[in-house]
Amino acid sequence: MGVNSCKIIELPKINDPRGNLTFIEGGQHVPFDIKRVYYLYDVPGGSERGGHAHKELHQLIVAMSGSFDVLLNDGKEEKRFHLNRSYYGLLVNNMIWRELDNFSSGSVCMVLASNLYDESDYYRNYDEFLNVVNVL
Repeated sequence: MGVNSCKIIELPKINDPRGNLTFIEGGQHVPFDIKRVYYLYDVPGGSERGGHAHKELHQLIVAMSGSFDVLLNDGKEEKRFHLNRSYYGLLVNNMIWRELDNFSSGSVCMVLASNLYDESDYYRNYDEFLNVVNVL
């Protein structure tokens, strides 16, 4: 599948002078049932998050507020995405190494995940990840 299977998805946006509304439905706007939602906030300037890959998990990453970059790597290619709108989400498939950086002040990163937390689903060592993807 690789980094080219990861893409920006435009989410529904309902414009209203009182404030806009965006919604996300599992199996409708993302190609998986949403089993877990988590978010990153108060990330200090210059910090990085991520630094792992998942064996099975799929995610949709959304910049709810502010902006940040997502660097994706499949062991052969890298692709960088800049997220800065709450009505766009980055679909990240399994077996993709991801790093998040360049967080703006006050940014909030929300992640919708296809599975519950399972530590055994992670590759946290980049060399181990490379060994696995270069064998596949």
